[in-house]
Amino acid sequence: MQQITAPELRAWLDDPARPKPLLLDVREPWEFDVCRIPGAQPMTMRSIPARFMELQSENGREREIVVICHHGARSYQVAMFLAHQGFSNLYNLYGGIAAWAQQVDPAMPTY
Repeated sequence: MQQITAPELRAWLDDPARPKPLLLDVREPWEFDVCRIPGAQPMTMRSIPARFMELQSENGREREIVVICHHGARSYQVAMFLAHQGFSNLYNLYGGIAAWAQQVDPAMPTY
């Protein structure tokens, strides 16, 4: 599992030559309703153990996944869990959605 900063993720998403990762937002529904990165898929942290198989793609567990939460702690734990389940291309959004709002999208609502 690797850490990725908000500006690095923005550059990745803006790069037309690079396949887009799955943006896995593990926050609670009310948090996701307040703000989100466009295209992010919500799946609460507590639901991951029962639903992680849904994250596999046609490439199995090789899919690039960026895990997102509020400040980066829950997403780090989820990324570690997924790594233990055999997922190999995992990124934790360092600083979470708060860092995204601060460094990439200052117009984004915060909480």
